[in-house]
Amino acid sequence: MSRPISVAERPGLLPWYNRNRERSAQLFGLIADEAYYSRPIALRNPIVFYQGHIPAFSFNTLVKQGLGRPSIDARLELLFARGIDPHEDSSNVRARGNEADLWPSRDEVQGFCDEADRQVRAALAEHDQIPLDARPLDYVEAAHCILEHEATHLETLMYMWHQLPLEQKRRPAGYRPLSGGQPPAQSWIEVPPGQAALGVEPGTEPFAWDNEMPAWAEQVPAFRIQQHNVSNADYLEFVEAGGYADARWWRAADWAWINAEGISHPLFWQRDGEQWLWRGMFDRIALPAAWPVWVSQAEASAYCRWRGLSLPSEAQYQRAAYGAPDGQPRRYPWGNAAPDASRGVFDFHAWDPQPIGSHPAGRSAWGVDDLVGNGWEWTATAFAPFPGFEVRACYPEYSAEFFDGEHFVMKGAAPVTVSELLRPSLRNWFRARYPYMYASFRCVAGAGQ
Repeated sequence: MSRPISVAERPGLLPWYNRNRERSAQLFGLIADEAYYSRPIALRNPIVFYQGHIPAFSFNTLVKQGLGRPSIDARLELLFARGIDPHEDSSNVRARGNEADLWPSRDEVQGFCDEADRQVRAALAEHDQIPLDARPLDYVEAAHCILEHEATHLETLMYMWHQLPLEQKRRPAGYRPLSGGQPPAQSWIEVPPGQAALGVEPGTEPFAWDNEMPAWAEQVPAFRIQQHNVSNADYLEFVEAGGYADARWWRAADWAWINAEGISHPLFWQRDGEQWLWRGMFDRIALPAAWPVWVSQAEASAYCRWRGLSLPSEAQYQRAAYGAPDGQPRRYPWGNAAPDASRGVFDFHAWDPQPIGSHPAGRSAWGVDDLVGNGWEWTATAFAPFPGFEVRACYPEYSAEFFDGEHFVMKGAAPVTVSELLRPSLRNWFRARYPYMYASFRCVAGAGQ
């Protein structure tokens, strides 16, 4: 679907592409050579796939399809064209043997990536010289599509790397997690009734994915929301109270998953005798009580039921994060000032979460902390289209096949979400029982509860 050029059109497509590629190279540089063909997450493709997939998608979308130019290597363009949607049912994992025998050599992949990069950079540089209002609309759409696609996959790489053994990763110089002490006291914030501004009208953002459009307003009754994310210390109470052994708190499919997989605590935790550890990217440390707990939507929902509370709906999150007493939606929870490290933990400011409530400059108009950064936030809303949904020509399969009632909306941002993606309308989503993402949550209650 074409759109008018916005006055807010972001100039400099090539610099953003270069930033993405530099970050990708840095992330691939963190892993040891022997990990290249491994599958840190069994339900996903091996690491080799992602090195080829990101530039292949960019080449296929912008150069081959968008500009009608010839292939580099049709076999590799098809092999690396698209990833898989992870499902917790292990029977869906494709049969495999020795991964190094099933995939191209590292030199062959690198050669393909280099040529794809060269052609994509040339195309972006060429069009960066054209005045904004003269750029073809289909080109602008395709260019932003590949930029946001790679930015999103930076997060995929990070949570895959997180599952690698520590000895297969190269610890960055000066790495030091900020674990903090005890979390701040939890308090409840009253949010009055009002409209939640969901979605966005075509042409009012430089780019938006199909599931973000068109704009949609929802009237939200008054509710109460926790000022802070649920912390590791909060969630430990649920674990120690036997929450993982009590079917009352779990939906039927979630309870079946917990039992089939033998799950008794969050994926990012590890038991060491009498002590709980946080299994971080580069180290294991004593469980940081003040960090937000990262769990699946199934686990977040169970905790909320145990407390007699609920996960927020997408509309409740949107009103708490971007609403304001004057009725004017904000660009960010803190207002319209550009995002920086004082506002929250995003844009690779840190490898890990940081203590809850340590970024008051990012507080929303209502006084809610950390709504953007420190972990995506689960909602109770199944991923579904807004009325008037249309697919985008640049990536027609992006959203529609996931409107199945099994995927749930996440909002906000993680430590490794780039600042260019911090728009109010952005929606992330995953299956309820997929535990690998950097996803947190907080609880809501009715106004009189």
